Amino acid sequence: MLTIVGSLFFLLLIGLPVAFSLGLTGMAGFAVLMGPQSLTQIPIIAYKTLDDFVLSSIPLYILLSQILLTGRVGNDLYEVASKWVRHLPAGLGIATVLACAAFAAISGSSVATAVTIGMVAIPEMVSRGYPKELVLGLVAGGGTLGILIPPSIPMILFGAITSESVGELFMAGVVPGILLTGLFILYVVLFVSKKVPSQDPATWAERIAALRHSSWGLFLPVLIIGGIYAGIFTPTEAAAVGTIYSLFITFFVYRTLTLRDLPSILVETAKSNAMVLAIVIGAMQYGFILTIMQIPQQLTELVTGMAVSRWVVFLAINALLLFLGCVLESISIILITVPLLYPLILKLGFDPIWFAVIMVINLELALITPPVGMNLFVIQGISPGTRMTEILRGVLPFALLMVLTIAIVAWQPDLATWLPNYLKK
Repeated sequence: MLTIVGSLFFLLLIGLPVAFSLGLTGMAGFAVLMGPQSLTQIPIIAYKTLDDFVLSSIPLYILLSQILLTGRVGNDLYEVASKWVRHLPAGLGIATVLACAAFAAISGSSVATAVTIGMVAIPEMVSRGYPKELVLGLVAGGGTLGILIPPSIPMILFGAITSESVGELFMAGVVPGILLTGLFILYVVLFVSKKVPSQDPATWAERIAALRHSSWGLFLPVLIIGGIYAGIFTPTEAAAVGTIYSLFITFFVYRTLTLRDLPSILVETAKSNAMVLAIVIGAMQYGFILTIMQIPQQLTELVTGMAVSRWVVFLAINALLLFLGCVLESISIILITVPLLYPLILKLGFDPIWFAVIMVINLELALITPPVGMNLFVIQGISPGTRMTEILRGVLPFALLMVLTIAIVAWQPDLATWLPNYLKK
């Protein structure tokens, strides 16, 4: 067990891409355990891995987020949020959080959320006197809502690995997502409102006009989530419906896309999909070796044989996820750890749907923790002249709020499980 796990981390530490680290470790395991002739099974495993109806939604959700990003739908969401709440204490900060939450519920992508909202919100808030560090941290932290509020690619991967219902996983993220959004808003109001000038309220005519203009984009999460739980389509079919709808509104309603934009959208989508699916294939090969060696069973027996509370194990799991978040991106973490942790949390009596939410909040932390936090580099990229230290100081309070959210959801599991259970009735 130590050899197979140690080999993977050695390859990661020397800088080999995650997909190749997983794949090479898996190939070496095949050759050692079953002989060189067993390597012929690798393409079969790769084919069977991708031949999954649930996984087919990932390319569609990535395409959906790319369409919305290029079509500048997030600009309208920020505008409508600003019109409705800018007169409140720290109103532009509240508008930024709400816009991040709304775009997260549309795109399912943290990076797309941070880029889209950040390009509009950062210069606007800084010009209005908001502390730059706070603005940078707020957008970086708000962007992470993209993988908690449904639709969520990590939730899809968790469901594909464990066979848990993706629809239930989506619903489990709603209430914790609202809770985390509320905590972000509360922080901004309590600690920033006295430091920034108040804004003049928009007229009711401006508010209604902005809401009417953005209604097409705001309807997208209703279409996706509502369609799933009305039984009209599955989560995978919802991705296809959402993609077609996003093309319609960006081409014919907002008119922010043209046929000339499609090649770049498809290229960027193909790049992201190639990265994600390569990691999925490598992780499945690695997971196959873990299964043959019965490592999940050994780990489960080792932990359950210890005379410690299951909550001690829970804390250890969170510490592990926090550490991995500092060196790996979220998709890699979920693909590497879920095959090991899922049998363990079932044995310990934890609800897997609840645990998925806890894990995704940890993955949100991974997006804003150095040295590989994706949202940190995204924010630096759209804010020329910004030092990484400024972003890190700004993002620290929001990272602590995520830790607080983990503690609250752990203390009150119903926050994650109530909505899926209610909708099943």
